[in-house]
Amino acid sequence: MSNRLPITFIFITVVIDAMGIGLILPVMPDLIRELEGGDIGEAAVWGGILATAFAVMQFLFGPLLGNLSDRFGRRPVLLTALAVMAIDYLVMAVAGTIWLLFLGRIIGGITAASQSTAMAYMADISRPEEKSQNFGLIGAAFGVGFVLGPLIGGLLAEYGTRAPFYAAAALAATNFVFGFFVLPETVTDAIRRPFSLARANPLGAFRNLGRLPGLRPLLAMTFFYGIAFYVYPAIWAYFGQERFGWGPGMVGVSLALYGISIAVVQGILIRPILARIGDRNAVILGLGLEIAAFVFLAFVKVGWMALAFTLIAALGAIAGPALQGTMSRMASDNQQGELQGTLTAINAVAVIFAPVLMTQTFYAFTHDTAGIYLPGAPFLLSAVLTFVCIALFLVSRPQPRPRPA
Repeated sequence: MSNRLPITFIFITVVIDAMGIGLILPVMPDLIRELEGGDIGEAAVWGGILATAFAVMQFLFGPLLGNLSDRFGRRPVLLTALAVMAIDYLVMAVAGTIWLLFLGRIIGGITAASQSTAMAYMADISRPEEKSQNFGLIGAAFGVGFVLGPLIGGLLAEYGTRAPFYAAAALAATNFVFGFFVLPETVTDAIRRPFSLARANPLGAFRNLGRLPGLRPLLAMTFFYGIAFYVYPAIWAYFGQERFGWGPGMVGVSLALYGISIAVVQGILIRPILARIGDRNAVILGLGLEIAAFVFLAFVKVGWMALAFTLIAALGAIAGPALQGTMSRMASDNQQGELQGTLTAINAVAVIFAPVLMTQTFYAFTHDTAGIYLPGAPFLLSAVLTFVCIALFLVSRPQPRPRPA
């Protein structure tokens, strides 16, 4: 019971983080055109700039916030991020220039980097054997937010381009109040460590964590897996239209089905799966299922078959929490924030590179003069990257957690 309310707070925090992008996504084209004028293509360019700024801030500030939470505690970092997030959404709601919106996305990327602190909090309150399944709850929260964000954002868009921003601000403020009353601090003097700027930047944190035996291949694996998995948001809408003739509505339904399936797998099914086969086998099985899903989607030509295969594809999501649990047990108690911050930074870099890589691959195999017509080519690329992940995982040799340093 003592952990139930804090876990609920962490779950809601991650849902809000995941919803934040999707909630405002439906109105961004119209909002940008309100501020800048121009056509939809010019709005898309600004949308890409805003998305990149958001991801770059996550990359830069994930390790910083993680290290700050190792020194000053998870509670102040999480609550401060929520408060700033609420104010930031209000600023974007009244933004009268594109540059104010750009500033809002920069601040939003910084506050979203607190995901690393949420992960560290979950690691703090979990026994070693519970880490993977509790990280599964975080994954389920992302799935829920992934589904609810665009759905609610689309509905609120009927009330104007600013309505979703006010809703996001209200959600963040409400969760701040909830967390203020229910969130205890988990960083004690026994695991608190001095703040080091050299370890609080992405390269410094990666270098320090890379000294842990067996962890460096897993960090590289996280990067390649992040790129492979991003094939869905990067090209799914284009792939669905080109291969199956789907419109926006069907694309939204298919993404919602996938998000719900991910939430079920990581929130419910992962516990009995991990109990039966363990973390290492769960990582290998999950990655194997991902490869099978990618290869299937690369060649499938019937829309309903792609939808039916969604449930099998979603089972591959057991790999992520099992991998995070493995890495969390390799780091000491006073490095959990640093580790999660580094993982946030790595995923942010993957998000920066993946859209260009996947969309260019899609273009190379679908344009009028393409030598081979294969809209599913990006999925084959993801299959290859996932195979690299399996190889990296097999060569890693996880060691027992070191003593706090």
